[in-house]
Amino acid sequence: MIKTDYLVIGSGIAGLSFALKACKTNDVALVTKKKLFDSSTGKAQGGVACVTDKDDTFESHIQDTLVAGDGLCNKEIVEIAVKSAPERIQELISMGMKFAKKDYNSSEFELGLEGGHSKRRILHAGDITGEEIEKVLVSNIQKANNVSIYEDHMAIDLIVDENKKCCGAYVYDVKNSTVETFLAKVVVLACGGTGKVFLYTSNPDVATGDGIAMAYRAGANISNMEFIQFHPTCLYNPIAKSFLISEAVRGEGAVLKNQKGEAFMQKYHPLKDLAPRDIVSRAIDTELKKSGDKFVYLDIRHRGEDFIVKRFPNIYEKCLFYGIDMARDMIPVVPAAHYCCGGIAVDKDGQTSIQNLFAIGENACNGLQGANRLASNSLLDGLVFAHCAYKKTQELLPNIKFNDNVKEFVNESTGNGDPTIMLQHWEEVRRLMSNYVGIVRTKERLKMALKRLKIVKKEVENHFRDFKVSMELLEVKNLVDVAEIIIKSAMARKESRGAHFNSDYPKKSSHIKDTIISK
Repeated sequence: MIKTDYLVIGSGIAGLSFALKACKTNDVALVTKKKLFDSSTGKAQGGVACVTDKDDTFESHIQDTLVAGDGLCNKEIVEIAVKSAPERIQELISMGMKFAKKDYNSSEFELGLEGGHSKRRILHAGDITGEEIEKVLVSNIQKANNVSIYEDHMAIDLIVDENKKCCGAYVYDVKNSTVETFLAKVVVLACGGTGKVFLYTSNPDVATGDGIAMAYRAGANISNMEFIQFHPTCLYNPIAKSFLISEAVRGEGAVLKNQKGEAFMQKYHPLKDLAPRDIVSRAIDTELKKSGDKFVYLDIRHRGEDFIVKRFPNIYEKCLFYGIDMARDMIPVVPAAHYCCGGIAVDKDGQTSIQNLFAIGENACNGLQGANRLASNSLLDGLVFAHCAYKKTQELLPNIKFNDNVKEFVNESTGNGDPTIMLQHWEEVRRLMSNYVGIVRTKERLKMALKRLKIVKKEVENHFRDFKVSMELLEVKNLVDVAEIIIKSAMARKESRGAHFNSDYPKKSSHIKDTIISK
């Protein structure tokens, strides 16, 4: 058994930020199923929303967040995030993060604009902001004391005692094909999102909803999982895999056009191409269904090559690799699953409904994102609420003792299963979710999805004992659980709001409430 004060599962902005604070006072075990750099944080192009300009205000950022959240944001949480942002940004800068400035000698940030924001307030590092933040955090964690890093380790399940207290987790060592028992006073889930439950996603391969699935199986409350934000503009290319064309491209003037070259967003919202993401994604979905086309275009040619190369060097180079010159060609794009606005239900400090279990980042639902996340509030979420969770756990830690009665993991698998079966289940779940639980939903399609998923879930459960523990097996198990939660949550919401649109209930209900699912 491995004993540690803190067990942090996940190495994105939330997990790393928490671990860096916790290791200053206590022992930390940081578990990540691939390498430290493998997270959605490193894929984030846009930036971090933060009020820094003299013409901007906290009130404006708060209001923009509430509007995007479509009535389901927790205003207290939004205020904490927005008002804490400058301090957390300065903390990040003190660790070595360099955000773009207006010019070489300037002390003023070059601020970006994205959909749903009324002011320029996006701090960025070109179009690789998340990657630069990840580099800084990883560099600092690698130099920190009191942190034991376990790469290529995937958590299997949480260990919860009879008093509903979390006291650790069973963790699979991928390289050695063994299972280790981690005992911890506090467990922090920072496992990221659920994008891989859909066929088309901007997320990296690690985003299989592991934290949400484990918390669900352990008995924690899961909230608002029907709100899956689809990013409007993923590159449409048979070779490209999940490459995002940042919302910042539209923020700098790019226009969505159909394959006839006609702009269409003016038909759907006064903000046109800078409307909130749910509206833009549904607009594209509608246009594609009307035309029968497989993609629309994003056109930023009018900004000129010099501007495009300077502002979006990574996107420009990536598009060139696929034969698209942004300065001369329109970019083929399609909506793809991008961000999970729901997750493990937590309070302002990241506490779940299970004692000693905390959740932060995308796998948590604290009320910041509401029914639809405002662009560039996700990295901010990770920074701010990692700090809040750390402060709260420091209050609790002195009164928590290790549970020494935990049993070792017993693997009763025969190891005789056909591995191709699990790959088929993986494919089936993702196609099922994309076809029946996508951007536009109906009562009948949700019923059909749940009926078919139950068959897959039963097969996975029956086959589970026939296979040796593997990362692929665990991911399929988690994807099935997450898919079930999303479908049940969508069926429970008899209205359309934010990122959830059901054509059988096209209007908003006057009764605003969160969806809570528990096992």
